[in-house]
Amino acid sequence: MTDLSFYKNKKVLITGHTGFKGSWMCRLLVMQGALVTGYALNAPTNPSLYELGCLKEQMNSIVGDIRDLEHLKRVFAEVQPEIVIHMAAQPIVRESYKDPVYTYETNVMGTVNILECVRCTPSVKSFLNVTTDKVYLNKEWEWGYRENEELNGYDPYSNSKSCSELVTSSYKNSFFQDGTVAISTARAGNVIGGGDFAADRIIPDCIRAVQKKEDIVVRNPFSTRPYEHVLEPIMAYLMIAQMQYMDKKYAGSYNVGPDDIDCWTTGNLVELFCQKWNAATGESVKWINLYDGGPHEANFLKLDCSKLKTILGWKPRWNVETAMDKIVEWSRIYLAGEDVVSCMEKQIREFLED
Repeated sequence: MTDLSFYKNKKVLITGHTGFKGSWMCRLLVMQGALVTGYALNAPTNPSLYELGCLKEQMNSIVGDIRDLEHLKRVFAEVQPEIVIHMAAQPIVRESYKDPVYTYETNVMGTVNILECVRCTPSVKSFLNVTTDKVYLNKEWEWGYRENEELNGYDPYSNSKSCSELVTSSYKNSFFQDGTVAISTARAGNVIGGGDFAADRIIPDCIRAVQKKEDIVVRNPFSTRPYEHVLEPIMAYLMIAQMQYMDKKYAGSYNVGPDDIDCWTTGNLVELFCQKWNAATGESVKWINLYDGGPHEANFLKLDCSKLKTILGWKPRWNVETAMDKIVEWSRIYLAGEDVVSCMEKQIREFLED
């Protein structure tokens, strides 16, 4: 597993740092003594984990749009990062149906702009583009997709991330054959954890329902997804970025997902949340099935993560049951108005010790 002392005093630039995954990554890197610069729009939700996590005071936070190439170039020139992790995106499937143009502008041209800045910044040694398991042409089969499977996401979000993968490959082949920069992409499954306030995601929907003392509404209880705690992919991203920094032979595309046992239906996941929440609080939260048809979303999707496990020695640490315990713990502290920063740091330490 990654020795995170590698990141002490490393200049790391993270796009999308005000989002859910970005906030957890920044908290972890700040704890390790990294010199972190974030580039993103203002936090996408209110409340936001970025604000609750008091990160602005502990890192170099720059408000900017990844569609703004000239601003990005100025930031790269000033910061001179060694490692760049690109997570900024329009990440919601349903939102991509409402505004496909913005989704493509952000997820495709945003990636072009970041790679152009990497190309023009000699200090960068390691670049990681974070995409999604939804980049694959989904054939609804029961085995996991491998990194050499066809890329062709169905909906505008998924397809834009497929395009982002292709852009990364083209830049890698066209401009980085000299080996000056190690370039990888990471395709992660569905991420859960404390502090996610996004619209149209199942765990945030659960937390909002218990806060309002309402039943949890589930729109599609039968879709199966690979669920993992947010710290799982973050550690994988940091491992990939570190390993390819030290040896460019590790650069490539990697699936980042849980073991098969943690592919759950949405209904079963929500049922687990209810059980854990009720056991911890003495409440009697329940969920209801209000399947609405909705826009097209995959029913079954999972990843084969053999490459990441074999080449980098990565393995999942927390199963879904443990992840749900951590979600309940974080959410209870948040709803009680207590110290969520201490909770984040405690959970990070527990994860690193497991």
